[in-house]
Amino acid sequence: MMTDEVRVRFAPSPTGYLHVGGARSALFNYLFAKRHRGTFILRIEDTDRNRFIEEAMREIYESLKWLGITWDEGPETEGSCGPYIQSERLEQYRTHAELLAAKGHAYRCFCSPERLATIRGEQEKKKGKLGYDGFCRTLSDREIQSRLASGMPYVIRFKIPSGRCVRFNDLIRGTIEYRSDLLDDFVLLKTDGYPTYHLANVVDDHLMRISHVLRGDEWIASTPRHVLLYEAFGWSPPSFAHLPIILSSNGGKLSKRKGAASVMDYKRAGYLPEALFNFLALLGWAPGEDREKMNPDEMIASFSIEQISPKASVFDEKKLEWMNGLYMAERPVASLTGEVVPLLREKGWLDETAPLDTRYIEKMVLLLRERSKRLSDLVAAAHYFFIDPVAYDEKAEKKYFPAEAADHLLLLDLGMRNCPDFTRNSLEELFRKLAESKGIPAGTLIHPARLAVSGVSFGPGLFELLETLGRERVLRRIENAVAHIRKKATARPTVHER
Repeated sequence: MMTDEVRVRFAPSPTGYLHVGGARSALFNYLFAKRHRGTFILRIEDTDRNRFIEEAMREIYESLKWLGITWDEGPETEGSCGPYIQSERLEQYRTHAELLAAKGHAYRCFCSPERLATIRGEQEKKKGKLGYDGFCRTLSDREIQSRLASGMPYVIRFKIPSGRCVRFNDLIRGTIEYRSDLLDDFVLLKTDGYPTYHLANVVDDHLMRISHVLRGDEWIASTPRHVLLYEAFGWSPPSFAHLPIILSSNGGKLSKRKGAASVMDYKRAGYLPEALFNFLALLGWAPGEDREKMNPDEMIASFSIEQISPKASVFDEKKLEWMNGLYMAERPVASLTGEVVPLLREKGWLDETAPLDTRYIEKMVLLLRERSKRLSDLVAAAHYFFIDPVAYDEKAEKKYFPAEAADHLLLLDLGMRNCPDFTRNSLEELFRKLAESKGIPAGTLIHPARLAVSGVSFGPGLFELLETLGRERVLRRIENAVAHIRKKATARPTVHER
């Protein structure tokens, strides 16, 4: 159904949370709509009531909003084609299923689940074609009325035409053909009045004036059924584009066990939405000129279906981490601080009753972000900005806390107490002069000092770290380290005691 207006939809089923494969489909639809100044619709396909999860539906909304994918029509938004939740459109599906039956393209099937299971078992034994055997297809009007009068439950099945070559053009893969004899008479409307995916999908796409269907390639096998449904209704189908599969880094199909985490899992793991947005856009789409880091406006201006490859894409989490690091490095510090504060509160490192020292946290973020690929990395490395070390890295302690380190730290303690300007430049000058006066390498002071104030032997530049921690916090930690070193020294056994 080609129209002048581009109208696309993302139609998730809330039977689970929004995983990266679904998010990529939503993103491609969104970019295509924006590229052509069209309409992006969110439709919730919740007709599988046995697997419906209310919380999953709410998280779909939250995930899309967090990624920055907003819908023009759909739940929580105005639109002329609503409602946009399929369980609220049941009368539409029944009407259209009965219309097909009246036109001779569908029929009522009264077969029990037990009979269907028996048929399938026999087909599997014979290793033949699986599917419905068409038993109710030839029931007479009298037999149908008799069954209806007795209250027998029934479904409505589509009548697959025989001997047909069902052909459709895929905008990514070219012409695809299926023989209709390979298809069985599939269910349109179930006994509970709910439609199957095939009926609801086609009816809604037509009534919502969808011009292009961009969806995962797992739906290619369903498209011949949809093409036949459009034909039976007398409607023109939309244009189809089936997106390539996403593989895990080891080459297998992406699954929950192999990295197909939900979108919100990536948020919880410390990724920024703009980084995941950018990364997902490049899974199957090549904008040209070897471009990788692009903002949404650049992607919208460049996006085209012709640049989508039919080949599978690999979800490379190392590349996602790399890209996330780039976005973290360019984020304004105040913005990044806003992302970090809730994570610090979760750790219990911020006093909920005390005023938030935003300036201190911003300085911390500035020091740590260049070494961090994710927000979670940054927060994990931030512990010593809020908690005095109660233990020291064991390997570093053996190297940098010999007995004489206590005297060196006391020397630093005195110097820093009297340092009028507790800034990185003044502190570096102090360290260098003290080392020179004692005839020792500057590292003899720098390494024990870092370990004393942070508990670890690595991190941002020491003098920037000391300035950020502040004089009071630094001196307290130096004193604690001196006490620790001396306590260990007195606890060491003498030669005679051995």
